[in-house]
Amino acid sequence: MITVLLADDHAFLRSSLAALFAATGDITVVAECADGSEVLAAALRTRPEVVLMDVVMPVRTGLEATRDLLDAGVPSRVVLLTGSCSAATVREARALGAAGYLLKGDDPADLPQRIRDVASGGSAWSAGSTAGLLDTD
Repeated sequence: MITVLLADDHAFLRSSLAALFAATGDITVVAECADGSEVLAAALRTRPEVVLMDVVMPVRTGLEATRDLLDAGVPSRVVLLTGSCSAATVREARALGAAGYLLKGDDPADLPQRIRDVASGGSAWSAGSTAGLLDTD
C-alpha cells in the first residue's frame, strides 16, 4: 500500500483526491493538511511515501513546506500539484528536489499512476510544467 499525505487549502479538493486514491486499492491517504504549516508535523507523524501538495497555501507555501521536509530529513517524495505554472516556481521545485510538479488541469485519471511512479523512485512532471521551464517570467 502506497501512503500519501495530501496538503491543499481547499477541503473539496482534498476530499476528492482521497476518494480517487481510495478507489485504487493500492494508495491510501494517511494525513490531510489545510496549509503548509501543518505538513512537517503530519509527515513526521505518519511517514508517507509521497506528499502531494498545492504550491499556493496559507501560512507556508508548498515550496516552503517542501524545504521544511527536506531540511528535517523526512524521506517522503514530494509532488507539487497546482493550478498555475511559472518557470520560476518549476525551477525552484526542481532545485529543492521535488519528485514532480503536476497541474490541476491535468487528467485526474492519470494521477494514481503518477503517484505509483513517484513511490517507486520515478518522477511526475506535467508536460505543462516542463514547458514552463522554457517560458520567461
